[in-house]
Amino acid sequence: MSLKTKIGSIGMFATLAFYAVVGIISFITLAIVDFRMVHIGIIGILSLITAYGLYKKRVWAIWVVVMLFFIATTFSLVMLYSSFGKNLLLDISMVAYVILTWIFTAYAATKRKTMES
Repeated sequence: MSLKTKIGSIGMFATLAFYAVVGIISFITLAIVDFRMVHIGIIGILSLITAYGLYKKRVWAIWVVVMLFFIATTFSLVMLYSSFGKNLLLDISMVAYVILTWIFTAYAATKRKTMES
C-alpha cells in the first residue's frame, strides 16, 4: 500500500506531517521551558488531534484545522508583538509558523471534499 493511496496525496501528507511536528515541538517546548504555559500545550494537543483526523480522513479534522488557524495566528502575532527585535530566532520562527499555518490551512480547506469521501 503506497503512501499516495493511504493518505490521498503528497500535499495532504505534508499537511498532516506539519501538524504532527507542531504538536511534538509544542510538547518539547512545554517540557523544556515551563509547564505553566498552558496555551502551548493546547496548541500541541489540537495539532496532534488534527494530524490524527487528517490521517484517518475524518470530516471534523477540517474544523480543528480552522480552530488552529485562529489560535496559531493569534499566538504568533502576540508573540511577535511582545518580543519583536529582542530575539531574532523567535521572530523568524513565529513568522514561519504563521505563514506555514496559513498555507496548510488553505490547502486542507481546498481538499475538504476528499475528507468526506
